[in-house]
Amino acid sequence: VAKISIFAFFLEIVHYIDYDFSSFNWKNIFILSSLLSLIVGSVLGLTQFRIKRLFAYSTISHVGFILLALSINSTESIQSYIFYILQYSISNLNAFVILITIGFSLYLYVYNDNKSPLHGRLANDNYSPVQFINEIKGYFYINPYLAVSLAITLFSFVGIPPIIGFFAKQMILSAAIDSGYIFMALVAILTSVIGAGYYLNLIKQIFFYKNDYVNNPKLENTNIKVHTNNNNLETIIIKPHNIIINSSLSTSISILTLLLLLFIYIPEEWFSIVSMLTIILFKA
Repeated sequence: VAKISIFAFFLEIVHYIDYDFSSFNWKNIFILSSLLSLIVGSVLGLTQFRIKRLFAYSTISHVGFILLALSINSTESIQSYIFYILQYSISNLNAFVILITIGFSLYLYVYNDNKSPLHGRLANDNYSPVQFINEIKGYFYINPYLAVSLAITLFSFVGIPPIIGFFAKQMILSAAIDSGYIFMALVAILTSVIGAGYYLNLIKQIFFYKNDYVNNPKLENTNIKVHTNNNNLETIIIKPHNIIINSSLSTSISILTLLLLLFIYIPEEWFSIVSMLTIILFKA
């Protein structure tokens, strides 16, 4: 919400303030900020081993795309600006909901600290059960549905067609090339390729490695009594490979993931909303 508010404020600045102040040129500031964001976010993201910090640098890289669209300040670029913010908000929300759900699902497991002394020294489980990239290694073999949902979200960040993130980046690059920002378009493409490295590394860790978790002996095959929808008491046997995710979380993840994946079947609705907002802005 805070990021969206800031981007809305920037849009107000660009639209309602004279863009070519002789003493203060907003366009050059936005272009320079876009260039630095693209480079810093993509390059430094490759060095991260904490998941949240990795997503923080990922956000910096995406801000570079957003500022590039804003600095062009054409009808097409403002459309791509609004569309990029909408799709990135959905993708980012889905990624964090999935990571939270993964953390809940791993309470039935014990991490083998002998295989990862780094986790034992640096982790703070009071704040987040999942902090390091190697903690989601092999998660596909624990819960394939969450793993696939996270992979789809990461592919959207990368810009793999036909997921929605591809069309958002394509719109900004098209607007940049049409307006003569060839160098910035090339930088954006190059940094996207670099940034794809850490996203694909996450996917490789999730799908192509075995995990280092063992079943928690304190919870394995534990019987608990729960109330069903009919207020009847039933006994449930907790098993690590029979994880039940909260219905609100599973519904949220399903809807958000389908929005990312099935955009290609409902593009008119998205573009109609974006075009309407752009027309209202330019006529204001």
